[in-house]
Amino acid sequence: MSTRAMDLYEKLEKVGEGTYGKVYKAREKATGKIVALKKTRLPEDDEGVPPTTLREVSLLRMLSTDPHVVRLLDLKQGINKQGQSILYLVFEYMDLDLKKFIRSFRQTQDLIPPRTTKILMYQLCKGLSFCHSHGVLHRDLKPHNLLMDRKTMMLKIADLGLSRAYICPIKKYTHEILTLWYRAPEVLLGDTHYSTPVDMWSVGCIFAELVTTQALFQGDSELQQLLHIFRLLGTPNETVWPGVGKLPNWHEYPQWSPRNIAMSVPGLDADGVDLLSEMLRYDPSKRISARNALDHKYFDDVNKAAY
Repeated sequence: MSTRAMDLYEKLEKVGEGTYGKVYKAREKATGKIVALKKTRLPEDDEGVPPTTLREVSLLRMLSTDPHVVRLLDLKQGINKQGQSILYLVFEYMDLDLKKFIRSFRQTQDLIPPRTTKILMYQLCKGLSFCHSHGVLHRDLKPHNLLMDRKTMMLKIADLGLSRAYICPIKKYTHEILTLWYRAPEVLLGDTHYSTPVDMWSVGCIFAELVTTQALFQGDSELQQLLHIFRLLGTPNETVWPGVGKLPNWHEYPQWSPRNIAMSVPGLDADGVDLLSEMLRYDPSKRISARNALDHKYFDDVNKAAY
C-alpha cells in the first residue's frame, strides 16, 4: 500500500481516542463518502503489522458481514512525518453512540421509550449472538462502544479491539479489561477462565441503563464495584454460585440479602425484569446466552424480520 494512502481521505475532526489509537471523521475524496478512520501506530521495532492488530483486522473482516457489527471498509498502511509506520482502519461512520443517546434523555430528564429500549436490546443481543457463534468475545461492551443511527434506530457493536477469539478449552485471560461499571463479577473476583457470559453481564448493565438512564452499578474501584453488585443481588455464596469462594479475589464480604431487582428499574415490565434477572445471574453457567435471549418473551412483539 502506498505511503500516500491518506491522500485519499480528508480528515474532518477527531471523534475519539481508543485504547489503540485516535479515531477521525473523514471524507473519502473520490466519492465524498464520510467514514471513520481508526489510526494505529505500529511498533517501530516490528517488521510487520503487530499480531494484536492483525487479529483485530481478521476478526473485523469476518464479523463485518453482520448488520449489527460496525463495518470495516478498508485498510490503509502509510508512513507519518516522523517516518513511523501507521495503519488506518477505515470504518463506516455513525455519528451517535449509545452513551450520547442515553445522556440526551438524562439531560432532559426524559425516559427512553420502552419500545426503543426493546429494539436496541434486541439488536445488541443479535449482534452479540453472531460474535459469540463465531468464537469471539467482545470483553468491553459499554454504551460508548455501541454505535447507532437515530433515524433508523439501527445499532452496531464497535471497538472490538479488546475482543479475542476464545478457544475451547477456555484459556486464561488477563482480567484487566472491561470498564468497571459493566464488568462481570467473575472478572472482578479474578477469574481468568471466563467466557461469553462476561459479555452478557455487560448487556444486562446496559439494559438497566437504557431503562433508567443511569448506570446500574457505579463503582470507582473493583471492591466498590463488587459491593454495589452485592447490595442489589445479595452477597453470593456456594449455593447460588458454586466455586465462588475459590476465586482469587474472594474474601469474607458483608452479607447482604438480594433485593427486588424490579425496584432498580422502575417502568420495566415483568418480562423485561425477568430477562434482566437472567442476564445478571451470578453463576456464569446459568447466565442467559445472547442466542437464548433473542427467544425470550420480552422480545415476542418485536418485528424480528426488520432487524
